[in-house]
Amino acid sequence: MSKHSSAIKKTQISFRNRTKNRSYKASIKTLTKKYIISLNNFDYDNVMSNLASVYSKIDKAVKKGVLPKNTAARKKSVLARVMKNTFQ
Repeated sequence: MSKHSSAIKKTQISFRNRTKNRSYKASIKTLTKKYIISLNNFDYDNVMSNLASVYSKIDKAVKKGVLPKNTAARKKSVLARVMKNTFQ
């Protein structure tokens, strides 16, 4: 453990940011699983509402700096492709 006040503050800030980032990533994973389950039920309205909530959470994560822009675009692309293949 360091004795410098700036180093102590930096570790506190990094812990705070890490917990926030984990919560964002966990909620994205949870919403994605909910979306995949709704795809199996073939309820189009429910699928679209779940997809919108996942997209919203991903966009907020990019805005907060949790996810890189290209990673978010890739995740959203995969979700859209899964829906397209399911409803064809």
